[in-house]
Amino acid sequence: MILRSVVLYLCIIILFISIVSVLISPVFNNWESRDVARYYIEEGAKETGSANLVSSIVWDFRGFDTLGEETVLFTAAVGVFTIIVFGLKLTRKMG
Repeated sequence: MILRSVVLYLCIIILFISIVSVLISPVFNNWESRDVARYYIEEGAKETGSANLVSSIVWDFRGFDTLGEETVLFTAAVGVFTIIVFGLKLTRKMG
């Protein structure tokens, strides 16, 4: 019971520190003055020819980053699928 309370309080403290860190971060407080954001907004549609600005940023300007994220998601999905399949085979053998 005491361990559960300690873990709960620790999670609340970590959540509070995370929220405060995001709120006082200069990146989140003043993002309009960033040159990259302004460039994406002003030149993104012209350079990529995309009708959707978000898609043009994700696929054209940040392509390698997106490819890395997709690789991580694919690997996680394969891992979960593998765990489920082998878990079902083990429970059938045992039961």
